[in-house]
Amino acid sequence: MTASLSKSSKVSQSPKSQVSTDWYRLCPQWQGDESKVRQGLPHTQLAPPWQILLLGDGSPTRHLQLLTGEPTEVDVIDMSAIGMDTDEAPELIQAVPGPRLRRQVWLRTASGQRLAYATSWWEASHVDDYLQNRDLPIWASLARLRTELYRDVQGLYHGASPELEVAFDQSGPFWGRHYLFWHHGKPLTLIYEVFSPYLTRYLGPIQGLERTLEPSNTSSTKTEENRSE
Repeated sequence: MTASLSKSSKVSQSPKSQVSTDWYRLCPQWQGDESKVRQGLPHTQLAPPWQILLLGDGSPTRHLQLLTGEPTEVDVIDMSAIGMDTDEAPELIQAVPGPRLRRQVWLRTASGQRLAYATSWWEASHVDDYLQNRDLPIWASLARLRTELYRDVQGLYHGASPELEVAFDQSGPFWGRHYLFWHHGKPLTLIYEVFSPYLTRYLGPIQGLERTLEPSNTSSTKTEENRSE
């Protein structure tokens, strides 16, 4: 898959034996499971603002809009029927009933700056119930329907992707994650996201500095107490 894949929202039909697994997976140099998500990472590994973006359960579309001051728009680059194929996706794809549909998008500013890449897998028979306008960000589509959701972040990745380096026009490695959307107690979709280092302009450096608390000056405190006595 090349980074110049054209914008398209047309669903391509592929026989199971010929399903394409062309989506932008990171080649992980490090990865963490749900326990790392809950615990959080050392600030020397991932700075606090980036942890809020990656480990939090808020809408990335909304976060990007607030950070940049521009509407977050979507370029749909792939809509493929993949049947029951697992598509080399995270194992949680098994939680999404099949046959499935894969959707790939760029998240960008209204002025055209790419900020993130996302692949999502849906139950094909119900995708139109939730993505009535497939060119809208998922958050915007579901907000219009007043759909109550829970974003369950299950995995983190730090790794390389030559294709994303070209697409973002940024050097890697990159940070990504995958999560399930739950609706009425059932998994609705699995989403895999990768964020562009361009976001350092808004979030600051990806790796933070370890902060140490200065010890309190107990001796001066005791001196003041003695004087007051």
